[in-house]
Amino acid sequence: MENNQGNKLGKKIKKLRNDLGLSQDELARQADVSYTTLTKIETGVIKKPSVYVVAKIAKALNISIEELI
Repeated sequence: MENNQGNKLGKKIKKLRNDLGLSQDELARQADVSYTTLTKIETGVIKKPSVYVVAKIAKALNISIEELI
């Protein structure tokens, strides 16, 4: 992944989450990731989340990992 990918990923997750009408807390619960982790990814604090975490978020958003990244 490129260095600028991190914030793009966070922005994409946020947009998809908003499109589904989910709060950060709801998405975090559905993806089984901590709320803190999700907010840090969305805001770009965590620039390179693990593939495992990205996979869980993608599944909760009903899209493939490829579509997410």
